[in-house]
Amino acid sequence: MNSADLPTESSANFSPAAERDLLEIVEWIANDNPIAAKGFVVAVEKAARSIGEHPQMGTSRPDIASPPVRFLAIRGFPHVVVYTPDRTPPLIIRILHGARDLPEVLGGI
Repeated sequence: MNSADLPTESSANFSPAAERDLLEIVEWIANDNPIAAKGFVVAVEKAARSIGEHPQMGTSRPDIASPPVRFLAIRGFPHVVVYTPDRTPPLIIRILHGARDLPEVLGGI
């Protein structure tokens, strides 16, 4: 997968860090299960469209990141989309595994 394969029909934009996250996660999953990797891309595309249509749908977690940053679980995977809804279109900041130390990874954003 390369950057040309990133979701293009989404209503939210991807930051460079989110693009890198997506590529790394897809490569990791594809090493064991290429079909699951494709499913992950589809799930991220759906999440990005949902965020674009309903920017406030995610959860605010001020204990992890300062508002307006929100979190949306990726259906079927242990990952979360970290995004800011205060832009048009919303901006996906990161895509991270939910078991990571999110406050540490996000560095107080």
